[in-house]
Amino acid sequence: MNRRALFAGAACVGAALVARQLKPHHYVSLLQSAKLDDLVPRSFGAWTSEDVGDPLALNGPGTLSSKLYNQLVTRAYTDGAGGHQVLMLLAHGERQSDELQLHRPEVCYPAFGYALLHNEPTQVRLADAITVPARRLLAKSPSHEESVIYWSRLGEFFPIDASEQREDRFRNAVAGLIPDGILCRFSNADGSAQAWPNLEQFVRDLIAATSPAGQRVLVGTDRARRLGPRKV
Repeated sequence: MNRRALFAGAACVGAALVARQLKPHHYVSLLQSAKLDDLVPRSFGAWTSEDVGDPLALNGPGTLSSKLYNQLVTRAYTDGAGGHQVLMLLAHGERQSDELQLHRPEVCYPAFGYALLHNEPTQVRLADAITVPARRLLAKSPSHEESVIYWSRLGEFFPIDASEQREDRFRNAVAGLIPDGILCRFSNADGSAQAWPNLEQFVRDLIAATSPAGQRVLVGTDRARRLGPRKV
């Protein structure tokens, strides 16, 4: 065997080892075997809820989304004191990979005929010195405006745009991880300046009323630990 062939063979072996190292092989889920529907309170404070359908048909039969999300929770929460309503959608995917990855609302809303009047990153304050990276949208259809706050968790990462989502997916792959993921979307039919502060307050109260296990699924391990015991 000549030297050139030896070097070529060594290069092939090295490339194969690198490819094997980069191929994710360890599945990690923050939800584990729990039911998402059981982890998030149906009522808290003045808020009560009812199960509703997804207005964007996120998980319709035969859609790609039905393969992406294994658990979907969609509720309309109503504030008995003020009559305000918030639509919550939680979409959990067991395995986030190159083939299967969370859909982002800034893509989904225009696909359903909405125009995005605002689309910007934000930090939603969950408690003192604890925030979660998120996005806020103002979507307009021919019939109404909808204010939206959402975030996505990819393992322990919280990408705020498609570019970060690709980077975080690569980081997980390098670490050999196939993580779970969740999309947390909150919206109201309000286009006023007060809509987003109202949504953020709802999110704070909901997270505070959620069990530690539920907090971990929604906002990650570190934030759940720092939030401490839930308020009763």
